[in-house]
Amino acid sequence: MNLFWSRFVFAGVAAVFAGTAGAHAQPASPKSVSGLPIPRFVSLKTDKVNVRGGPTKDHDVTWVYNRAGLPVEITAEFENWRRIRDWEGAEGWVYHSLLSGRRTATVASKGKNKDELLLLHDRPDAAATVVAKVQVGVLGAVKRCNGTWCRIAGDGFDGWIQQERLWGVYPNEKLD
Repeated sequence: MNLFWSRFVFAGVAAVFAGTAGAHAQPASPKSVSGLPIPRFVSLKTDKVNVRGGPTKDHDVTWVYNRAGLPVEITAEFENWRRIRDWEGAEGWVYHSLLSGRRTATVASKGKNKDELLLLHDRPDAAATVVAKVQVGVLGAVKRCNGTWCRIAGDGFDGWIQQERLWGVYPNEKLD
């Protein structure tokens, strides 16, 4: 084997080992039945969603959601069942077809003041024109996030809010 081919083979072997070493150096993301990342945010698809104590219909219904579009976080998967967590931290199991990939978020309070009004702006800037004021708990469709601000829209409003004020998107998450 001449010197050129020796170097070429060595470089290829080194690249393979470097690639596998890098893959093992990073923590593995949890495996999911769906192949999608865990955790992740989704929303409720229908107005009536039964939440069960375990991942089968044999488990008792522990409570029922009555509002389509509410954001929930998937924390685990088992066959066609998804363990979800809501904005209050309650967890239970829901059948996958009752969930939607459509992203929504609720306006979250920072402190004890649940009556505070939060400003929506016409662009992602605190100095931008205020287009609406929304209360804690207001639900909106997430249109876009740049990592610090999100554009949300709902019944009678459409504007940008600081991302940290929403439950339904992760800190620094970017969505187009």
